[in-house]
Amino acid sequence: LSTLITVMVFGHWMEMKSVSSAQNAVNQLAKLLPDTAELQASGETKIIPVSELNLGDLVLIRPGAKIPADCKVVEGNSTVNESMITGESEYVQKSPGSEIIAGTINGSGSLTAKVNRIGQDTALAGIMRLVAEAQASKSKAQLLADRAAFYLTIVAVMAGIATVISWIAAGESVGFALQRTVTVLIIACPHALGLAIPLVVAISTSLAARNGLLVRQRMALESARNIDVVLFDKTGTLTKGERGVTDIWTEGASEIDVLSAAGSAENKSEHVVARAIVNFAKERGAALRDVKDFAAIPGQGVRAMVDGEQVFAGGPNLLAANNFEISDGMAAKAEQASNQGKTAVYIMIKNKVVGILALADLVREESKQAVRGLQAQNIRVAMITGDSRKVAEYVAAELGIKEVFAEVLPGNKADKVKELQNDGSKVAMVGDGVNDAPALTQADIGIAIGAGTDVAIESAGIILAKNDPRDVLKVIKLSKASYSKMRQNLFWAAGYNIVAIPLASGLFGFILDPAIGALLMSASTIVVALNAQLLRRLRL
Repeated sequence: LSTLITVMVFGHWMEMKSVSSAQNAVNQLAKLLPDTAELQASGETKIIPVSELNLGDLVLIRPGAKIPADCKVVEGNSTVNESMITGESEYVQKSPGSEIIAGTINGSGSLTAKVNRIGQDTALAGIMRLVAEAQASKSKAQLLADRAAFYLTIVAVMAGIATVISWIAAGESVGFALQRTVTVLIIACPHALGLAIPLVVAISTSLAARNGLLVRQRMALESARNIDVVLFDKTGTLTKGERGVTDIWTEGASEIDVLSAAGSAENKSEHVVARAIVNFAKERGAALRDVKDFAAIPGQGVRAMVDGEQVFAGGPNLLAANNFEISDGMAAKAEQASNQGKTAVYIMIKNKVVGILALADLVREESKQAVRGLQAQNIRVAMITGDSRKVAEYVAAELGIKEVFAEVLPGNKADKVKELQNDGSKVAMVGDGVNDAPALTQADIGIAIGAGTDVAIESAGIILAKNDPRDVLKVIKLSKASYSKMRQNLFWAAGYNIVAIPLASGLFGFILDPAIGALLMSASTIVVALNAQLLRRLRL
């Protein structure tokens, strides 16, 4: 009897602990928020409860302190640990104008920030709602388990009735027959079946949130394991959404000298192309020299005196307007850049083209890893963009993508998703949650990427907090792992009942005491709970 009580109590404790631990994700998120904040007002700083903060308040955030509300930095420079919200392991640089998130932790610098979201409007509160809703929602597997539990209850009652009638008909006493019936009813309790899915759902949802995968629709996560095609938007998803130098060719001067001249001449310009060239020159270690007589030439480029030499930097219009000398080899390089959809910037010194810089929307290194990872799983990867076919084909070639939809207007992207679905393929669309909203809605799974902590994107079933396409692989991996755990638990719970009910009725010639039946029922629940907990060991 003591063994029976011990096992049953342990089983109940294990079940409660597992459920509580899985549902604790929301409570852990709530603990990220500090209790107090340092308010700056009238030249003084005072400590107040976070609940008393108002929009527009200025708060001082000291090194190592938790950020009390969603704010915009107005003074100071620091790094912030956002891993608990976005899953990003690297500290994120923050400076005046940067957004900072409630619950994240300031690094080594002091920040003064203006509160722009408080209470239930903060990103942290939105994520907490999202996790709670996802854990409460029912997946297809859960609906199946609920139906199975319902039918199991009916089967148990019918088996109990059949057991009592059979034993009485066999000449046994009513007391003996009732005892066998009680054993059947106890052992057939659908406790394990009812716990099999909800526990996995709760654990997988909290695991996703810790890795920056915000699940809006539980069905989306469950379906990700069956994806046949992943359709990526190009700009800002596979690429950085900003121009950068991809190639440099020189003639009659060294690469470092050309970069020094180009970077110096462009340094006084605020044009995006100029800033990209300056940044590239700095990255390559080229010295930026003082310039004189700088002038921006509208529609053409710039000119400046660099160490007594006249330097020009610009596009083909600048080249044509000034009859600069260019060799056939350099002209061929410029044509090569143009054929790839890149922008060619010519660098001229002493009326001769000495260098050409090719600029394009930079491809993310993570994108290459994401595409390779998906293709390794036999998942087709396609790309869609409103850019020209030249640009699209260059990016696709860089990434190894064979299916490309170019020059597609935002309103027509959903039609391309339909095209991919026509052969029965399950399509995941990955893009931003605003411009790609119709396509995200049309897709079997809509994944909004680079949304940060904006959880109000209605068109997406899953939101990736980081702008990292590799997180699509994490979604698929988590989907497969959680579904596998659901199946294991369902098979165990169903298999247990298939064997246990006939055993309890005495059909196999064994006579089980009701206490043993209770012991077996508790053991089945423990197995389900322990198996679900193993999902926590998954590394995304």
